[in-house]
Amino acid sequence: MKTIGLLILLGSIFGGFLIAGGEMAAIWQPAEILMIAGGAFGAFLIANPMVIVKATGRHLMYMAKGTGFNRAYFDELLSLMYTLFEMARKKGGNKILEEHIESPDTSDVFKKYPLVLKTPHIYGFIVENLRLSLVDGVTPKEYEHLIEQEIGSREHEMMRPAMALQTVADALPGFGILAAVLGIVITMASINGPMDQIGASIAAALTGTFLGVFFAYGLVAPAATAIGHSTNDELQAFDCIKVALASYKSGFPPIVAVDSGRKILYGDCRPTSTELEKMLENQGG
Repeated sequence: MKTIGLLILLGSIFGGFLIAGGEMAAIWQPAEILMIAGGAFGAFLIANPMVIVKATGRHLMYMAKGTGFNRAYFDELLSLMYTLFEMARKKGGNKILEEHIESPDTSDVFKKYPLVLKTPHIYGFIVENLRLSLVDGVTPKEYEHLIEQEIGSREHEMMRPAMALQTVADALPGFGILAAVLGIVITMASINGPMDQIGASIAAALTGTFLGVFFAYGLVAPAATAIGHSTNDELQAFDCIKVALASYKSGFPPIVAVDSGRKILYGDCRPTSTELEKMLENQGG
């Protein structure tokens, strides 16, 4: 879908330009592109720590290949939590559960769910809060509040790449103006030259303004919005876990606790209650 959107964007803008009698050679201005794109990227590096730069790159790759937080992923996540809850409620289950959550990457239980095992920050969130649930004296309300605080902190951190990229989008028209002004400076320096040369210099300067606006609103701002969506896809995993854990801590049976987590998933990732029951039966839970 994103590829189709990009093709429509490029086809509409540059196709319309060609239909109106323009020439693509007039827009291809490597010096202007270098000033705008390079300047914006340099400012991005100045403004953000490396962890945000890397996270932005990771989310940009999601635009091409998807986040991986899809229906198959959440089916595994719900199944994993059900298996852990069932294990814990059996006689001596807490001790067995502790053995699995101490080393989830080598646990036979976690290995049954390879998609979840590919996301250490997600299963790490599960095991840390499962460990907390075993602590005596923590009420269900206090337990849920502690998890909510952690998710709030994670959400703020995870939204930083989208905010950083949106800041770049907001600045790009300014870099376009900067490139245009420098183009005018070059033009004024050769004002006594041939008219065709002066006209080409002015056209190149005006292209800088166009490219700054095009990069901002045609590419970078939509990318920032897409990162926001991919971040929300990731955050719903944390919310699903929180609801399921809090429900189980409150004394609900495993199937009810997992179903509570299921209900807060987005529609394209949420199995029906019937599908969930069948899925868990196939787990042998």
